[in-house]
Amino acid sequence: MNASAAPCPAERLAARVVLVCGPAGSGKTTHARSLEDAGYVRLSFDEEAWRLGHRDHPLAPEVAAAVHADLQRRLVERVRAGDDVVVDTSFWSRESRDTYRQLLAPEGVAPVVHYVETPRDVVLARLMDRRHTSGNDVVVPPDRAVAYLDGFQVPTPDEGPLVVVDGAQSRNEPAT
Repeated sequence: MNASAAPCPAERLAARVVLVCGPAGSGKTTHARSLEDAGYVRLSFDEEAWRLGHRDHPLAPEVAAAVHADLQRRLVERVRAGDDVVVDTSFWSRESRDTYRQLLAPEGVAPVVHYVETPRDVVLARLMDRRHTSGNDVVVPPDRAVAYLDGFQVPTPDEGPLVVVDGAQSRNEPAT
């Protein structure tokens, strides 16, 4: 006699996580907001730092570590709740991206890096237009902007899932 098996509950699909990566001025926040519009929860390093009263960058190492710790805690909470999440920060080094990958591995989530690739001249022009009105508009002096660009480690496919996003145009800029 064959006993019929009880139906298995549907397995919960793992949350999707996107790490938006690029130097200051590349268009990360614009891209992250487009994912937010599509239903992702957006966690922003710059907005959190601004909310905490930090107006100048780079942040002191202990402040940056505290902001990242809070983002990481909130990220894990949202993933456990089944939410799709986009993390909006520079992820300027492979090490910084690997830290978030390691954080998410026990949750069964392999984040996808969205690298916002933007020409250097466009990035520098955008940074020159900043007015210090919000966390997404922090003024970056020209010498610091060049240092950020020169120190940025472009993600590669050997790191894990990677999507390259054209950051040359954003929805806030007219096409040329």
